[in-house]
Amino acid sequence: MVRKASTSLTTNIVCSNMHHLGTPDYVNHKVLGDYIQDVARQNEVESLIKFNTEVRNIKESNGKWLVEISTLQKAQAGTGIALEKTVTEFDSVVVASGHYHTPRVPDTPGLAEWKRRWPDRIEHSKRYRKPEDFKDKNVLLVGAGVSSTDIAREIGPIAKSIYQVHRNGKFDLPGSMLPENGVRVSEIESFTLPEGDSSISLAPHEPIPGTVTLKDGTKLSDIHRVILCTGYHVALPFLAHLHANIDPERANDHTLVTDGTQYHNLHKDIFYIPRPTLAFIGVPYFTATFTLFEFQAMVLAQVLSGKASLPTESEMKEEYRKRVEEKGYGKPFHSLKDHEVDYVDELLAWVNPQLEKKGLKPLVGHSETWKAARKELVLRMQKLFSGGPGKTDAPGNLVSTRQ
Repeated sequence: MVRKASTSLTTNIVCSNMHHLGTPDYVNHKVLGDYIQDVARQNEVESLIKFNTEVRNIKESNGKWLVEISTLQKAQAGTGIALEKTVTEFDSVVVASGHYHTPRVPDTPGLAEWKRRWPDRIEHSKRYRKPEDFKDKNVLLVGAGVSSTDIAREIGPIAKSIYQVHRNGKFDLPGSMLPENGVRVSEIESFTLPEGDSSISLAPHEPIPGTVTLKDGTKLSDIHRVILCTGYHVALPFLAHLHANIDPERANDHTLVTDGTQYHNLHKDIFYIPRPTLAFIGVPYFTATFTLFEFQAMVLAQVLSGKASLPTESEMKEEYRKRVEEKGYGKPFHSLKDHEVDYVDELLAWVNPQLEKKGLKPLVGHSETWKAARKELVLRMQKLFSGGPGKTDAPGNLVSTRQ
């Protein structure tokens, strides 16, 4: 999202609670996609969205931001397509691209070789699109978080068998959420290659001719597809000049991304401290995502429109430094687990006095209705997670041995 030079900034935010719309606690990607598109239509912003477009580079020049983009266009001659490259100047840039750009792939022995030999059989969850591709297949899902469970539940009705690899991570969802043909298995030790010819080609119905060895000694065979639901690295390829391939502890005052586990030098997870006209929406983890992002957007709008001012750079640096001392580095640095309301209250406590001083209406935080619904949700989730790890007995005959 960008704000063009010399144009006004308006906001029209629809605050909604998806649970109150009758949807379940966990929904698939289609429900989320429909929700986002519906919000865009209701707020009449579809005409402002540029589709089939990639942001290639963002750099500052003379106090402005130059945004380079490439847009797919139909070629003037023939039926092909062409790339139209443009550079536009903006006063401010808001990055709202989320966490899910660069897949994290585990360095499990044998996995790279499996991918090289059978590239269409091994993929990251980022590439997943539709369940029909997994009809009558034995599927190995590596990871037990939201993406893995979401895919398992969607392909469950048509897949043959589903194996979900887990490591008892604190953010793993309960195994009880898997479909009837899904089971939990332990971490993977290695992917073993078949003996003999290294150039085996497979028909669509044939399983991969190799073995997956688990850390508990179990060996799985007859696997058709492997989906790596192993998360993502933080990456902003269009801001490559703010990346540094170093340990997080070595980040300087201008570094934005280091090892991919977090963002650096952001004031309240929104404003890039050295150049606050570069801002971010959606950085925090473990929140009620849409609600939280709306509050961030409302606060950001007050600053970009000149209705509220940021602290001095030295004050923002000092607040950031104290937060590093308190939370350390890595993904937990952005965690708002159990602290989402506190974070929003903190944002409003900073912005609202400035609005009221100018005779403007203050922003309103979480309603009591929202807090009650959130508390009810937390209790339901605690009850769900207390049900144990879930099913672990393997269906069919994929387990060949136990050592």
